[in-house]
Amino acid sequence: MRASDESVRIARFINTFLNEYVPIQKSKSDHTMRSYHYAISLYIGFLETEKGICPENFSGECFSVSYIEEWLVWIAEKRGCSPETCNNRLASMRAFLKYLGNRDISYLYLSQAASSIERRKEIRKKVSGMSKKAVQIFLSTPNISTKTGRRDLALMITLYSTAARIDEILSLKVEQMRLDVGKPYITVIGKNGKIRTLYLLPQAIAHLKKYMDEHHGEKPDAGAYVFYSRNAGRFGKMSQMAVNKRLAIYAEIAHEICGEVPLDLHAHRLRHAKASHWLEDGMNIVQISFLLGHEQLQTTMIYLDITTEHEAKALATLEDENDKSVSKKWKNPRSSLSDFCGVRSMKM
Repeated sequence: MRASDESVRIARFINTFLNEYVPIQKSKSDHTMRSYHYAISLYIGFLETEKGICPENFSGECFSVSYIEEWLVWIAEKRGCSPETCNNRLASMRAFLKYLGNRDISYLYLSQAASSIERRKEIRKKVSGMSKKAVQIFLSTPNISTKTGRRDLALMITLYSTAARIDEILSLKVEQMRLDVGKPYITVIGKNGKIRTLYLLPQAIAHLKKYMDEHHGEKPDAGAYVFYSRNAGRFGKMSQMAVNKRLAIYAEIAHEICGEVPLDLHAHRLRHAKASHWLEDGMNIVQISFLLGHEQLQTTMIYLDITTEHEAKALATLEDENDKSVSKKWKNPRSSLSDFCGVRSMKM
């Protein structure tokens, strides 16, 4: 048997959605792109293992509400996914079906039907923050007598002082910084390509200027990444994994001095910490929401839990992966559904 024209058409849509549409229209974040790939691969794996779907019988009906609802139960029970993860996977599936319907009106009904699927009830998680004292000690740990230590400190202070997402800082290019103006600032590109301006405090400015002189020289290339990979050079950005490994080393040192510094500290923890400290300092939560790049004010409200827990202590201590080019395999008559769609095999 051969794959039908419809199955080939859908496989092509999956390929272009993951490898062309998402990187350009949705997000350039590696984490976000992996999330889309993972969700679609999971769904294809579900169709193969649970529904016996193969390239020969793959069709639009495979994306019916009943199938998607069964899939959500499957990833929750068989793969142990939390309600939050299930909702993220559902959001990715809805995004694909919306794309599919916009490209081929005959599939528009799938997107409309999927929008009626109820999200899982999420249990609100308490965000763990850090006191200002803990942050101060953490920032004191890099060995600034070394070039690597000075780089790490500049990166850490930039992450904390701006409360930007790690990918926003690692994606920052020289042309997006203005350090020699009256009010120095950086321009970051957030989720969905949204641009926002973040002004810098004197401490961050001083460290960034020293870092730029040492690592970029007198005439930095405008297109170079500010924090670049030592292996890839100035036009290859550092990986989030590499940064978090460095932060874990400093967290272990700082934890010996101050038990409030978590051993599992990662870049996003600094973002949480700064948000809570802004609240402690009396900043309006609407302003904080804008600075964090949140679309919904409710997302910012989670930081209120931090400030309640740490307010007394904090105010008393301180004044101030994969290759994106997936081969098209729908012409291979012997391929599995995963191969046919050009996604990773996610069978149980």
